[in-house]
Amino acid sequence: MKQRLSAQARRDKAARDLAFAKTPIRRAKKAHSQREARANPSDAKGKDYDHKRGEFVSVNSNRGNEGEGTKKESGNNYKHKYYS
Repeated sequence: MKQRLSAQARRDKAARDLAFAKTPIRRAKKAHSQREARANPSDAKGKDYDHKRGEFVSVNSNRGNEGEGTKKESGNNYKHKYYS
């Protein structure tokens, strides 16, 4: 469901989202995900790369943290060899 935001709130959110997407850790994760997808196109079709598990999983599973929500994951509580 799309968020119903005022024009000013929508602009502010877009700026926050872009700033987060351009952080070094997010850029590294995106680049790694794209490399993995190019190397394994059949595995990646219709799926997202889960950096925690190190494999392609359904979008639903990845965004919802396997039904546990994302509260536990906030603050990068896990380390991955590609990003620190």
